Amino acid sequence: MSQGQCLCGAVKIATQQPVDKISVCHCEMCQRWNGGPSFTIDCHSDVSIDGEEFITRFASSEWAERAFCKQCGTHLFYHLHTPSSYYVSSTLFGETKSATLAMQIFVDSKPAYYNFVEKTPMLTEQDIISLMSK
Repeated sequence: MSQGQCLCGAVKIATQQPVDKISVCHCEMCQRWNGGPSFTIDCHSDVSIDGEEFITRFASSEWAERAFCKQCGTHLFYHLHTPSSYYVSSTLFGETKSATLAMQIFVDSKPAYYNFVEKTPMLTEQDIISLMSK
């Protein structure tokens, strides 16, 4: 089991999922929310949360919400409602220091001022829409 926490420690998130593969989202919403791309661990629906009373959830779309610690402001996760999937901020988990980039999505929204050297699958917005409509 891997356990992570926000900056102040008020919120703790645990998962049985491996935390060795990080996905990067370059969509405009993630960029606005994070001040850059979003680095997450796909925990599927396998999360346990301690400190729910310190979480603010924001309905960022009809199909998902974003959550942050209302005490310290740490971005916690992106939660897709159906099927329920949690994409937890990778840096909450200390073990991710040796993780690798697994995939990049919304690469067509990525600004020109940064690039990653790792070779990963790179999916456009249309690729994601096609995958979700299957």
